[in-house]
Amino acid sequence: MREIETLVKILSTLAEVQKAVEQCATFRETVRIQDVYWEHPHRQQLQTGGRGMVNALRLRNRGDLWFLTLKHDNMNEDGVWLYSDEYETEVGDLTQLKKILEALNFRSLVMVDKTRQTWFYKDFEIALDSVKNLGEFVEIEYKGEAQADPKETTDQMVKLLKDIGCGEIKINYMGYPYLLLFPKEAKYETL
Repeated sequence: MREIETLVKILSTLAEVQKAVEQCATFRETVRIQDVYWEHPHRQQLQTGGRGMVNALRLRNRGDLWFLTLKHDNMNEDGVWLYSDEYETEVGDLTQLKKILEALNFRSLVMVDKTRQTWFYKDFEIALDSVKNLGEFVEIEYKGEAQADPKETTDQMVKLLKDIGCGEIKINYMGYPYLLLFPKEAKYETL
């Protein structure tokens, strides 16, 4: 599945952004999500220079469910993230999966612990994230047509965030794992 999303650092308060989102979107849920990213010692998954993870193996806990996801990032010619190809499956036996990963020499790299409020507006999922040790963010993900153009869709997402009054838009292309591991390398594009 192609995942097109935009991650924006919130400069105003989460309550202010939530009030703006409530005016146009439909509330879905509030949930705690814990993502553990795994790394293999013979594969370079992290790149320095603000490019984040190129391949990410993620184990996600969402409520009582666990999911294993492989995300492969696709960059433009300047090395800026455009979208991810994402492959996900529900995990039936978490203990056995962890044993498999460890037997293959994967190691736990970083955990992203967040509380997420999810809202829907047209073809977009708007998530208000409070991320432990990082702060507050808005993540907007396109949920429409599978082969949408990443650049056009990202432009639509930024316009939506501006239209609903999210304040100054500071986009991050690296993602939460990279921000937690390399906070001094955090880069944002102001739009």
